[in-house]
Amino acid sequence: MSATKQPAKTTTEADKKYEGFTDEERAAMKERSRELKATARRGSRSAKADGESEVLAKLAEMSELDRSTGERLHAIVKANAPALSPKLWYGMPAYARDGKIVCFFQPAQKFKTRYSTFGFNDTAHLDDGTMWPSAFALTTLTAEDEARIGELVKRAAG
Repeated sequence: MSATKQPAKTTTEADKKYEGFTDEERAAMKERSRELKATARRGSRSAKADGESEVLAKLAEMSELDRSTGERLHAIVKANAPALSPKLWYGMPAYARDGKIVCFFQPAQKFKTRYSTFGFNDTAHLDDGTMWPSAFALTTLTAEDEARIGELVKRAAG
């Protein structure tokens, strides 16, 4: 019996399969794992003080634009919501109430995007009707932007 050879199949975009997480996503998950282990090791030590130094160290590692934006956001959060505790969350500066993340800064370099974002999780309770923004794209921060973020952070921390 003679086997017939099938013609070689060409791969189209539709044929490509999901390859899994990106390198950046895997790195973020590894960072989160390290954060959870570090928190467990710290135990009853002052998590707020440790979180503050970790956030400042992470900001210092960022590119100039991300660092300046992140440092300004850190100051805005501290001034408007001192009850929120700074901490790292998936390797990003974040601010928590009772251990739950309320808001966070995602630098552009984190996932190689063209802008940074400042986002709020559902624990922020910023509900406004049936639809509201939960993250804001940031290219630069104006005085107006800073005031708006300050107001949102105050509401979120309340």
